[in-house]
Amino acid sequence: MSTKPPALRRQRGATTVEVALASLVFFLFLLGWMELARYMYLLNLSQEVARRAARAAAITDFSDSAAMAQLRQQAMFGAATLDGTINGDNLAIDYLRLDAAGALQPASPMPASPAGNAFNCLRDPQGASCIRFVRVRWCGNGGACPSLPFISPAQLPLQLALPRSTVVVRAESLGFTPGAPLSP
Repeated sequence: MSTKPPALRRQRGATTVEVALASLVFFLFLLGWMELARYMYLLNLSQEVARRAARAAAITDFSDSAAMAQLRQQAMFGAATLDGTINGDNLAIDYLRLDAAGALQPASPMPASPAGNAFNCLRDPQGASCIRFVRVRWCGNGGACPSLPFISPAQLPLQLALPRSTVVVRAESLGFTPGAPLSP
């Protein structure tokens, strides 16, 4: 028979229940903070990937598909995917021109080569085929460049989307070698 007073016998196990409830709340907050940190990491990463891709696209031959594939992989820090779902196909690279009003518009028709772009820009700096800027957007698959979804590996019910990271840089050589002949 127990020698403890009846009040203490009724509280037996209460500490265990309190620790279990407090641990549940603590680990829920801990998991939430970890997911928030991961979201912030992906926000920063998306901007850096777009910046790296834009910088590389400004000096890479846009007519060389192998060079463009290598550009995408290098912008992704050499990884096939980031976060398991995001890959180089999520980089939308646009070549832009300046119209007469100074607004950025897609270059259309695209020049056949960097030499063709140099020729077009010398002939008409505001022409439809003179690439002056490169825009890179990190976006989801789809024609309108939707936002990338944030997928929580912890299966938390988060309905977040990563914003579209957009970087616009001045087109530099676009792969044109100085001294090479200009051709339309």
